[in-house]
Amino acid sequence: MTGKSQQEITGLLLAWNGGDRTALDQLMPLVYQELRRLARSYMRRQRSDHTLQTTALVNEAYLRLIDSSRVNWQNRAHFFGVSAMAMRRVLVDMARARGSEKRGGGAIVVTIDDAIDAAPDRSAEIVALDEALQSLAELSPRQAQVVELRYFGGLTEAEIAEVMKTSERTVRRDWTLARAWLKREIEK
Repeated sequence: MTGKSQQEITGLLLAWNGGDRTALDQLMPLVYQELRRLARSYMRRQRSDHTLQTTALVNEAYLRLIDSSRVNWQNRAHFFGVSAMAMRRVLVDMARARGSEKRGGGAIVVTIDDAIDAAPDRSAEIVALDEALQSLAELSPRQAQVVELRYFGGLTEAEIAEVMKTSERTVRRDWTLARAWLKREIEK
């Protein structure tokens, strides 16, 4: 993405914040391919027979984003971070629905790195990771946000630092601590 298109996206986000609904119509063609890339990344981590397709995930996240009038968009990185979180919420909601259909089984032990990558039916792992991340958010909201933006959003340390208005060093430290905490929490 060129510097000009990044500035254009930020400008359109700010206009959308200001209530300009036409800005959203202009924004979507500019961000659609990046949203599809994020969605493909998420879908690669799902079981092979997952019923949701990449386009449907983008569309579900888009519907959640346009309903989020409370978001005060800062810039392009912030938009993609929130978009990634919306996609994560869609997948977690689907996993919870699937899990409620299949009640039973024993405890599942999984690491953060394996939570998304390993099992053919990942509904329980996605829910376990989500629950661990929610627990982390209660203890350290900043670390939880770093995990969401980096692991789920695919943002770089520099982009996360920009979104969170902190240093890259703080982001790196939070990422290291959060990964260790989540690994321990999930392996219980």
